[in-house]
Amino acid sequence: MGAFGGYTTWAIVFLIIFVLFFLFVPTYGAGYGA
Repeated sequence: MGAFGGYTTWAIVFLIIFVLFFLFVPTYGAGYGA
Protein backbone atom coordinates (compact mmCIF):
# COMPACT_ATOMS: atom_id res chain seq x y z
CA MET A 1 0.00 0.00 0.00
CA GLY A 2 1.65 3.20 -1.15
CA ALA A 3 0.49 6.77 -0.68
CA PHE A 4 -2.10 6.36 -3.43
CA GLY A 5 -3.08 2.78 -2.55
CA GLY A 6 -6.32 3.60 -0.74
CA TYR A 7 -7.07 6.56 -3.01
CA THR A 8 -6.82 4.41 -6.14
CA THR A 9 -9.20 1.84 -4.66
CA TRP A 10 -11.76 4.51 -3.80
CA ALA A 11 -11.33 6.08 -7.24
CA ILE A 12 -12.09 2.75 -8.94
CA VAL A 13 -15.13 2.13 -6.73
CA PHE A 14 -16.41 5.66 -7.33
CA LEU A 15 -15.85 5.29 -11.08
CA ILE A 16 -17.83 2.02 -11.20
CA ILE A 17 -20.69 3.56 -9.20
CA PHE A 18 -20.68 6.66 -11.43
CA VAL A 19 -20.80 4.54 -14.62
CA LEU A 20 -23.65 2.39 -13.28
CA PHE A 21 -25.51 5.53 -12.16
CA PHE A 22 -24.98 7.14 -15.58
CA LEU A 23 -26.32 3.98 -17.30
CA PHE A 24 -29.36 3.52 -15.04
CA VAL A 25 -30.52 7.15 -14.82
CA PRO A 26 -31.73 7.43 -18.47
CA THR A 27 -33.85 4.27 -18.05
CA TYR A 28 -35.42 5.58 -14.83
CA GLY A 29 -35.87 9.02 -16.42
CA ALA A 30 -37.63 7.50 -19.44
CA GLY A 31 -39.78 5.35 -17.14
CA TYR A 32 -40.86 8.27 -14.97
CA GLY A 33 -41.21 10.57 -17.98
CA ALA A 34 -43.60 8.18 -19.70
